[in-house]
Amino acid sequence: MPSAATAPAAPPRPPTGPGDEFAPLLRQVKGQDLLARRTGWYAAGLTVNALVLAALALAVLVVGDSWWTVALAAPLALFSTRTAFFGHDAGHAQIAATRRTNRLIGLAHGNLLLGMSSAWWNDKHNRHHANPNHLDKDPDVGEGVMVWTQAQAAKRAGLARLLTRHQAWLFFPLLLLEGFALKVASARMVLSPSGWERNGRARLVEGLLIAAHFSGYALLLGTAMSPGKAVVFALVHHALFGLHLGSVFAPNHKGMEMPDAAGTRWGHLRRQVLTSRNVRGGPVTDWLMGGLNYQIEHHLFPSMPRPHLRLARPLVRQYLREAGLPYTETGLVDSYRQALRHMHEVGAPLRKPVGAGAGVSPPRS
Repeated sequence: MPSAATAPAAPPRPPTGPGDEFAPLLRQVKGQDLLARRTGWYAAGLTVNALVLAALALAVLVVGDSWWTVALAAPLALFSTRTAFFGHDAGHAQIAATRRTNRLIGLAHGNLLLGMSSAWWNDKHNRHHANPNHLDKDPDVGEGVMVWTQAQAAKRAGLARLLTRHQAWLFFPLLLLEGFALKVASARMVLSPSGWERNGRARLVEGLLIAAHFSGYALLLGTAMSPGKAVVFALVHHALFGLHLGSVFAPNHKGMEMPDAAGTRWGHLRRQVLTSRNVRGGPVTDWLMGGLNYQIEHHLFPSMPRPHLRLARPLVRQYLREAGLPYTETGLVDSYRQALRHMHEVGAPLRKPVGAGAGVSPPRS
């Protein structure tokens, strides 16, 4: 198993040409076996996660038709997010050596256990990784409920304009809807006629697994409790799931560099580093954020197994220091503050001025 102690004390200075900046770092990472599979680690994690989900389902049936059952929606949301992390890792081929095995893990943890299309998520997420924070190419900074530049904000009208004006304050409340939005987007993708024309068999498999998820979920709640309590349970579960998942992804890129439509000609190293932010923390932070707090390392090496990201951190940080590039890292609270400040400033032109400098300070954390 690689260890942080084996990392070289003084990596060679990277070349100055942007086209070949990444190659020396990649060689060092490969030399430390940090891209090697961690099959045992993932097997243990997948097993524990499955056992906890099964135990929670059993607990719902045992507690039965009681409002105390609704309290179980909180740990279920927590481990639903853990399930999403494993689906994410499978999509990046971090878990298994073969594409087929990773796809099966992704289908099980996305479609079957969460009711989310793994194909939809992988397509969206891979486009994000290819061009993070690029206004024309990254779907995560496209115009939606939230917008990420003042140029986007200027186009807003009606209710959308009102939302943008106060989007920093509304960000976390809106995340309560993210769990539902992910399932709606997945269903729309699976049912899209164009997708069936291109790959009908794959869509059929995805659709059947999503249908099995919804059937099993409804059967579990319908068997255990009254319809009213079942609805409340589902609402709490999906609201907390969306809040947790969204809170993990929010600090990673918001407020970082955003290449314009013309596109700065950055190589892989700069494209991934300048748009990403790490979140400091210990084992608890790593667990709650699924390793995505090491966002710089994850973007530089998407297929790197999750437990190796923290081991790559000192190597990457020193390499970037030698290259004269920033290694952006902050605490969890400050990462949210920076992201919210960016969103608040995007909406600033839409707010009526109330005095010099008014209306541009970030909401307090």
